Formats: sequence, C-alpha cells, structure tokens
Amino acid sequence: MHGTSTVVTGRSPEPGGPPPTITGVIDLRLVRENPDLVRASQRARGADESLVDALLSADADRRAAVKAADDLRGEQKAASLAVRGASKEERPAILEKAKALAAAVKEAEEAERAADEVLRAAHLRIPNVVHPDVPPGGEDDAVTLRTVGEVPTYDFEVRDHLQIGEALGAIDMERGAKVSGARFYFLTGPGALLEFALAQLAITRAVAAGFIPVIAPALVKPEAMEGTGFTGEHDEEIYRVERDDLYLVGTSEVALAGMHSKEVLDLSAGPRRYAGWSSCFRREAGSYGKDTRGIIRVHWFDKVEMFSFCPPEEAEAEHRRLLQWEEEFLQLLELPYRVVDIAAGDLGTSAARKFDIEAWFPSQGAYRELTSTSDCTTFQSRRLAIRSRDADGKPQPLATLNGTLCAIARTIACLLEVHQQADGSVHVPAALRPWLGGHAVLTPGMSLAAVAGPGVPA
Repeated sequence: MHGTSTVVTGRSPEPGGPPPTITGVIDLRLVRENPDLVRASQRARGADESLVDALLSADADRRAAVKAADDLRGEQKAASLAVRGASKEERPAILEKAKALAAAVKEAEEAERAADEVLRAAHLRIPNVVHPDVPPGGEDDAVTLRTVGEVPTYDFEVRDHLQIGEALGAIDMERGAKVSGARFYFLTGPGALLEFALAQLAITRAVAAGFIPVIAPALVKPEAMEGTGFTGEHDEEIYRVERDDLYLVGTSEVALAGMHSKEVLDLSAGPRRYAGWSSCFRREAGSYGKDTRGIIRVHWFDKVEMFSFCPPEEAEAEHRRLLQWEEEFLQLLELPYRVVDIAAGDLGTSAARKFDIEAWFPSQGAYRELTSTSDCTTFQSRRLAIRSRDADGKPQPLATLNGTLCAIARTIACLLEVHQQADGSVHVPAALRPWLGGHAVLTPGMSLAAVAGPGVPA
C-alpha cells in the first residue's frame, strides 16, 4: 500500500573530504548561505543568536580539518608510490618521509574526528527554523485562529472532572497516589471503559483516513530521543531508565519517527501515515500548582498520535490535514474548542510551526490544550537519516509531522466536565456510544455489564 523502504548505512559523501556521519538537524547549507534567516529564527524563539556563529565557526574548522587530512593523505599516497620507483640509495629517506607522513595523517584524522564532534555538538544546539508566519514571543503570545462550538451554560453548580469522576466511580486519585505517588491515578469502571471507547473511536477514524495503526514501544534508545529533539532542553521532562540506557517516551512520536531511522522511504503513493498508541510519561517539572488537580496534567497517560512522513514541499498542506482530523475528532465528541497558532518561543526544538487545539473546561472557565500538531520540516529526518527519493531518484531528507488525535486522560476530563448534568450523570456523545453499550448517559451506580455490552452499530 505504501511501497517499500531501504535501509541506509554508512555516511553521506561531501565534496572535498571523507564523508561525515549523518547527524541531521537544520540544513547546514541554509546556515552557510542565509545565516541571518537562522539568527532571526533564534530571535523569534528568544534563543541565543550567537549559536549560529558558533556553528559557522565549527563548520569552517571542520572543513579546514578535512582539507588538511586530505592533503596529507595525498602526500602519503605519493610517497608510497615514490618508494616503489626509488633507487636503493633514495629509499631510506623516502621511507622515513612516508613514516612521518603516516604519523601526520593519523594525527590529522584525529583532529578531523574532533572537529566532527565539535560541529555535531554545535549543530544539535540550534532548534528548527521557525515558519515565517509563526507569531514571535512566548507562551502568552499565541494567536487564536478560530473558535468552534458554543461554550455551554449550566443551571446548576458546575463540578470539576474529579468530583464527577469520583461520583461515577471512574477516577481514583487517592489510590493512584498510594501506589505510584502524586499525579498518578486509576481509571476504574466507567472511566476505564471511556478510555477504551476513546481509543477505539480514534483508531477507527485514523484507519478510515488512511493511517496504519501501530502499537508503539514506550521505551526507546537515546538516539531515538535525541533524533526527535526531545533531549537537551527537555531533559527535565523525561524519565530515564539508567540501568538499561533507555527513555520512557512522552509521546509515541519518538518511536514512530525512529521506526524508519537510516531508511529510504518510498513515498510515490503519497505520505506514509501512522496512528500510534502508547503509554506516555512526563515528569511535568516546573508545573506545580498548574492544572495539578485531577487528571489534566499527570505523569502517565495513554495517547493516540498521528505521524506522517511526506515530501518537504507537501508538509504545509499535510499539517493542515492533521489539524482538520483533530478538529473533526473533537467535533464528534461535541466539545467546544479554539485553534491556536503557537508563538515561536513556545514551539519546542523540532517544530517549525505548531497549532494547538484548546477545549473548554467549565470548572476553570477557560480553554486548555487538548491536542496539538507540529510541522517539523526536515529537522527530525536529518537527525535520524530518513530519506525519500526525489524525481531524479536521489535520496533527500523528507518532512515529518505529528498530531495528537486523542490524549485520553485529559480528553476524559474534558468530556466529564462539558457533558455533566444536574443529577450527576454525564451525557455520552453519539460517536462514543457504539463502544459504551449504546448508552446515551453514564450514571452513578449503573451496571458496568450494560455499558461494556454490545452497542449501537457504528
């Protein structure tokens, strides 16, 4: 359906020297040819502009090291040839010169490796170049693009999702904390069934849209985490299993991107799209006191994530498609929301542009992020050495994009709040009913066997 892929090994050649290890990140040619554009991107992010100059300096040093090593290898080759044609009297001196050149080549190659490492480190410190339409500034400078749906009003005292969930027997924070600590929870009874229903609806919708469903590993190697841009400034957010040198993912984006590392993908049939389900883990460092009640901001949750590989020239259109699928999903859940264009300083390392969808939480009287979608251009594919062939058959970096279809715990929290009713029951959107026994309402004390039983055909 999506063609084949070819594993890429070795190193990518560069004129004038031995091929460098593929490290990816932003296009080095762009930095060389238009450093002011990259500096402007750094300014928009509130990041350090001097990193651009450091990268250019490291690039120049590496080029010089490559040339020096190449020149010495050329002299060494010439000396070796000279030995063969030398007379008996000339040979000792030529052999001595060849020996000295061999030592010099070894030293130059070591300098080249060191220059490679400096260049790689400098390269990894610069985030993706922001899209020209991204608003500058930080978290408070995001721009609302549109608001969809009516904010509900209630003729009774609004309860938050934890009050509603506890009354339904759907959420147990107290025992979650007892077993695992703060910001862990149990979804029980109707809460667990809601999770399964949301996962089924999300995966069914994704498959209908052409996504390949994937159950993705929640533990990944360091190169997958680095390749997707989640190490470095995000270290405080990540759980690491040091004994095994593995990371717990904060999103299945990491595993889905890493799945095709060092491969050439065939995109002749169109973008290759995956819908990945995994458990996700986030330390939520520095968020104390912010959305910490209930299951809005927790250390562990399950998520269905869309991920797309496509040609770079199609990335903007693909980004809009991911956003559309996210919006359609929230409309099926009958949730009012707004679409927000995230400002440059709040994008994260990999994204050139990101749209968030913020849904209405009645207990807070505010919109809170429920899903997001990011265009990472060729940033991740360069890091992970994932390519596709252009019209001439030449391997080129491709674009990667991601979008959350359903962050399940937070979506449950929003559903319970928006659809709460005066008697403590919760309205069930029609799209979820096939997986909840066909029931239109969840009520405290209702039969779980009835909720989990056969439902209305989709």
